[in-house]
Amino acid sequence: MPDLLTADGLDRFSAAAAAHVGDETVPGLVALVARGDQVHAEALGSLSAGGPAVQRDSLFRIASTTKPVTGAATLALVRDGLLDLDEPVGRLLPELASPRVLRRMDGPLDDTVAARRPITVRDLLTFTFGFGLTTEMFGGERPWPVVAAADALHLSTIGPPNPAEQPGPDTWIAGLGSLPLLAQPGERWFYNTGASVLGVLLERAAGQPFADVLRTRLFEPLGMRDTGFWTDDASRLGSAFRSAPGGGLEVWDKPGGMWSGPRAFCDGAAGLVSTADDLLAFSRMLLRGGDGLLPPDLVAAMTSDQLTPAQKAHGGLGPDFFTGVSWGFCTSVVTAGPRAGAYGWAGGFGTTWLADPARDLTVIVLTQRMFDSPGPPPVHDVLQAAAYQAAA
Repeated sequence: MPDLLTADGLDRFSAAAAAHVGDETVPGLVALVARGDQVHAEALGSLSAGGPAVQRDSLFRIASTTKPVTGAATLALVRDGLLDLDEPVGRLLPELASPRVLRRMDGPLDDTVAARRPITVRDLLTFTFGFGLTTEMFGGERPWPVVAAADALHLSTIGPPNPAEQPGPDTWIAGLGSLPLLAQPGERWFYNTGASVLGVLLERAAGQPFADVLRTRLFEPLGMRDTGFWTDDASRLGSAFRSAPGGGLEVWDKPGGMWSGPRAFCDGAAGLVSTADDLLAFSRMLLRGGDGLLPPDLVAAMTSDQLTPAQKAHGGLGPDFFTGVSWGFCTSVVTAGPRAGAYGWAGGFGTTWLADPARDLTVIVLTQRMFDSPGPPPVHDVLQAAAYQAAA
């Protein structure tokens, strides 16, 4: 069978990866492109300054690339009859059974009205249940009262994940349930929190810790043996870097830091560490319509536009967020242009995953260079473009 990725295209992919690795830019990365059964991977740079070389099986904090995994696990419980997409979550999450809604998102916590309808499982999957991150939060001189209250409860759901401070799932969901929603259920899209809530919901629906839900429903069947909420082999995990105030990079989390041992809260929004090949196994399962693990109709829903025009009209992560893209179940989907039909998501610690069913193409770029803005650094866009050229 002829190769589905051209030799010239793979040379450009390799050159693009090498060109972006450096101590002041991206200290190390694994970049993988796959089409059909053909896989090409580059492992370049070091796990930390002066540290061991990156290997293909090196571990990376995948941050928000966790979200699609949580979405898929939710569909596994729907498959098993433990959840229904349109049932109210109050059956398992009484903390969210009777929410109040702020009259104004930036208003006082006691100026609320009753929710017009219950929160459903579908609302959590589509990030439209009424709570989460929105860009308007950061335009004022002081934090909105609801943001300050969420911070005081150590929810770590508005801003970067912080597993060191999040309480256990029951305390976490009780804290969230004590806060009013920002909007009516189903009214508009908010980032992040829906996936965190799903982790607690899945734990209660399955009667086992969320980490075990993922292990038994996804990781073991797919052979994702290196994916989890922490690692006991810090030698395979690199340092996480962020931009330093004076230029260059500084270490944000060391290999023996926040992802090196068990934590109280396994965050379905941003908690996992993984490898390129584990994520490839996950991607291929979706590209194959669930591959016998998930029902094809649920996979089709997860990887297609699930938002209404009215929900999109409120905006997302910036005013142009929904230009040519939308949201499925815990997953971004491309709705226009030459990549229409592709789906995936990014992790703010430096990871991206893209799957294109029309081309049977997967592109995975794993770094530990934190994003400086909502969009990924150039290395991710350049490598995705090179992958598409290789698949032409």
